[in-house]
Amino acid sequence: MHVGYARTSTFEQQAGLDAQLRQLEEQGCERVYSEQVSSVGKRQKLEECLRFVRDGDVLFVCKPDRLARSTVDLLRIVEDLGQRGIGLVILSMGGQAIDTRSPTGKLMLTMLAAVAEFERGLMLERQREGIARAKAEGKYKGCCAAIRVRTRGDLDEKRLHGAVGRA
Repeated sequence: MHVGYARTSTFEQQAGLDAQLRQLEEQGCERVYSEQVSSVGKRQKLEECLRFVRDGDVLFVCKPDRLARSTVDLLRIVEDLGQRGIGLVILSMGGQAIDTRSPTGKLMLTMLAAVAEFERGLMLERQREGIARAKAEGKYKGCCAAIRVRTRGDLDEKRLHGAVGRA
């Protein structure tokens, strides 16, 4: 059986979800699990999907980041599916489809996932360097202003000096 999984991070990405669903339908997926949830949140439909697929099934996803949070997570899922006799087809990974049912597909997936993880690490490193440089130049103040929590003592002090009216 061909089974599909589609995910977007937010409800505002309905067009992206619709596009994924169309791609999965074009692949002949008989059953599709979809959800709109951040990758850091609990992905209930993914869990249902992974429980549903059986030996001989093929799981289709449009992109690897729709399925997994990291290279390690992706490779763990691929290993689990493979041990259960389930294939994985990623429709667009580096511009090409990857099918883990073949040794070449598994190799390509592992290599491309490692490159993607490496690129992400480089991007985060450049970001940290840029922030450090901006701080050194006095141009970076942080993400957002901190909110000072007022204590009863603060309010009593201000009332004493007439800065805060009584409600």
